[in-house]
Amino acid sequence: MAGHIVYKGPSVIKEIIIGIGLGMVAGGFFKMYHWEEQRKTREFYDLLEKGEITVVREDE
Repeated sequence: MAGHIVYKGPSVIKEIIIGIGLGMVAGGFFKMYHWEEQRKTREFYDLLEKGEITVVREDE
């Protein structure tokens, strides 16, 4: 008797878990990027408030 090759489709639960995992990793990188941008903006406004930098161009 010859054995039949049975096609097993992808496991739905496994695909959902992989999708959630990849989504969380991508979301983590996205969130870290935005935290870094927020930090840069906060530093800029802190320096502006202290008077260490200005956005007004000086006349030459």
